[in-house]
Amino acid sequence: MNPLDFSQKRVLITQSNDFMGPVLCEVFKELGATVLADAGALDHPSRPAELIQESGVIDILLLNLGIPAPTTAVSDIDDDEWNNVFSHMVDPMPRLFKAVLPQMLARGQGKIILIGSASALRGIKRSSTYSAARGAQLAFIQAAGIELASKQIQVNGIAQNFVDNPTYFPPEVQANPAFQDRLKREVPLGRLVSAREDAMFVAYLASEHANCFVGQIFPVCGGWVNR
Repeated sequence: MNPLDFSQKRVLITQSNDFMGPVLCEVFKELGATVLADAGALDHPSRPAELIQESGVIDILLLNLGIPAPTTAVSDIDDDEWNNVFSHMVDPMPRLFKAVLPQMLARGQGKIILIGSASALRGIKRSSTYSAARGAQLAFIQAAGIELASKQIQVNGIAQNFVDNPTYFPPEVQANPAFQDRLKREVPLGRLVSAREDAMFVAYLASEHANCFVGQIFPVCGGWVNR
């Protein structure tokens, strides 16, 4: 018997063509889930609610939200950059929660998992806007998780970095000798975490075996945050 059996579960994955979306779709399909994959951006205020309505029953919501990180010096950040990053990665979260929670509360169960970033846990030069948005994501998940725990809805998050994905570590970046040297210097694991390693951990958190976790943030970064 597969301990990660999602054959009776419907899983909604946002930004399914970006960041960790492709591998999450692949893994949850392999584990038997009905995967509802949405590739669109969620920055328009009405889109999150529309997506939830279109999707029907959602047992597991995977908040896969990411855009290429700007590398602006902190002294040069403008309102356009700040608002763009937050509108894509932070603003959709309360809207998605508001739309999906009524059905989860009615059933007395549900899982919501953020695919976030460890950039919120350790400072990175020229990453202030991005790190701030990622930090807001994590804080929201921690607070929501505590609030919803008594309702049998588990809300948790992944804080990842140096995980193989097409948005932040495309093949041309991985092939760069300077990046390979950086991996050796900064990541105790000495390599990228594979996409499937990350996705399988998400699957565990989405399973009934992980009902004890409440508003927790799990670093998945090959030891990078511990350096």
